[in-house]
Amino acid sequence: MEVRDILASNLRRLRREKKWTQEEFAHRAGIARDYLSKLENSRKEAGLDILPKLADALGVTPAELLTPFPKTKGATKPK
Repeated sequence: MEVRDILASNLRRLRREKKWTQEEFAHRAGIARDYLSKLENSRKEAGLDILPKLADALGVTPAELLTPFPKTKGATKPK
């Protein structure tokens, strides 16, 4: 999995855990909603200057945004 995909997955997961819309998350992070949408869908790369804004809004560290989320124990890949 590429870093861009890991970031996208973590952004979506963390935003949904907070039950925020993209609009609300973008406002909290101080970025445009369409930019956030592109980040969440792996269509845009996040610059190093934007990672702290995203992390601060979500209450995590920038490193956490780039770390693959562990898969659920016992989960298997479909055959």
